[in-house]
Amino acid sequence: MGAESTPDPESPRVRFGAEMRRLRREARWSQAAVGARLGCTQTQVSRLELASRTPSQSDAERLDQMFGLTKKQHFTLLYKRIFSHTGGPSWFLGWVDEIEPAAKVIRSWDPLLIPGLLQTEEYARCVFAQSPRITEEEVEARVRARLRRQRIFDRSDPPYLLVLIDEGVLRRRVGGPEVMRDQLDRLLAAAKLPNVCIQVVDPGCLAGMPGTFMIAEMPEGEPDASYTDSAAEGRISTNRDILASLSNRYEAIRRWAYPEHVSLRMIREVREEWT
Repeated sequence: MGAESTPDPESPRVRFGAEMRRLRREARWSQAAVGARLGCTQTQVSRLELASRTPSQSDAERLDQMFGLTKKQHFTLLYKRIFSHTGGPSWFLGWVDEIEPAAKVIRSWDPLLIPGLLQTEEYARCVFAQSPRITEEEVEARVRARLRRQRIFDRSDPPYLLVLIDEGVLRRRVGGPEVMRDQLDRLLAAAKLPNVCIQVVDPGCLAGMPGTFMIAEMPEGEPDASYTDSAAEGRISTNRDILASLSNRYEAIRRWAYPEHVSLRMIREVREEWT
């Protein structure tokens, strides 16, 4: 395990927070005063300034108005740079930038592919390259974003990752045999970490048919969150009813999962089939 990760000082999100802090101090406003104008808490303002929270478009527009920068669109342009810099869809940024890095436990169900947090670079590249009408530059940007996302495991206190994957995922060809062997090696290596548990789910399980989802258990004082995927976009929610429904579904899927030692043996066996 490495040291606590810190935001990239060159990132637009860090620049956004630094500019917000600079202008607030020049105006002699407290974080609470800015929060009152933005319609959020002092803690949320602090997280924006520290680049541990992704600003919304309304945040940017209100800050421009607050500091008399509407004509220049200073914060609005910084906001746009954040999203052009990430290589990923804007609706996913809240999960990647705020939820995953702070989560204590992440539960993941993947019926079709290896989960993004455990994908190798080449596996991810092959997955993204299949997206319709995507350019080579967009593929590479998404691959870089995926690898950055995996840095949460470099934290001194990484989240506990509980992964359920359908058995068919191990045999679904992504790239060639070499890509698949390397990817299954990655799963086996990750499973040796004390904070990662990987279980293979019997293909007879129908409870997971609706699709991919993740559940993040957050530190005390912050609401737990869920992420559900679809062909068009994903959805992030802190709604208790949705979380309860997904938690129940996760447990229903887990009842069809093989024990961890059996799952790892299966991964090793399938790995040898990719020749």
